Amino acid sequence: MVRRMALPKEVTFVSFDVYGTLIDWETGAFEAFQKEAERDGFTLNRDELIPLFHTIQQDIQSGSYELYAEVLRRTAVRISKELGWPLEPSRSGFLPDSVARWKPFKETNTQLARFAKKFDLGLISNVDDKLLGQTRRHFKSDFDLVVTAQQVRSYKPDPSHIKECARRLGTKKGWVHVAASYYHDVEPCLKEKVPVIWVNRKREVLEPGQKKPTAEVRNLLEAAKLLGAA
Repeated sequence: MVRRMALPKEVTFVSFDVYGTLIDWETGAFEAFQKEAERDGFTLNRDELIPLFHTIQQDIQSGSYELYAEVLRRTAVRISKELGWPLEPSRSGFLPDSVARWKPFKETNTQLARFAKKFDLGLISNVDDKLLGQTRRHFKSDFDLVVTAQQVRSYKPDPSHIKECARRLGTKKGWVHVAASYYHDVEPCLKEKVPVIWVNRKREVLEPGQKKPTAEVRNLLEAAKLLGAA
């Protein structure tokens, strides 16, 4: 029997993934695509678009590093071709331009405030510094440490984010990561032996052989309760 990694007895630092964990990027991205497609009289289906977005973006990010804004532009172009929507590549900037309007989940600021009263907080995100700066305007809490893809020049699930965060902290002791993506965050955390709370909003079911996270919750409130912050 494989035992789960335990949560630290004394948690001092909590890091968060941003998009999907704190920010509802799926709604934000779909609304941006929808608005741009309407200019051409083209109708998009969210249930078709979002899985395609995941697949194409992962493929692009697995190549050589480039800024996330460029990843988004390339993602927009490839999705439009896949769906038969004649989007001119020169218009693909609509997607990175929309990031500033991607909103937090309703619970995000309330729960971040609870975490902030008890722990130092960090952000670990597959984004560039400029776009994250635009997103941070939506947050009412501040963060003590921030690691972006631009800073480590790679994208999760590559472990560079996790390793860089540990380097800056000087230790992994007392650190817990909170994230919604099993692929991007849970797996690399487990490999690097960093306790991770999986915010499984979509009720995903792990496949046989996939390692279980340190803990699994349905939302940030449950994560806050689990760590004694709520």
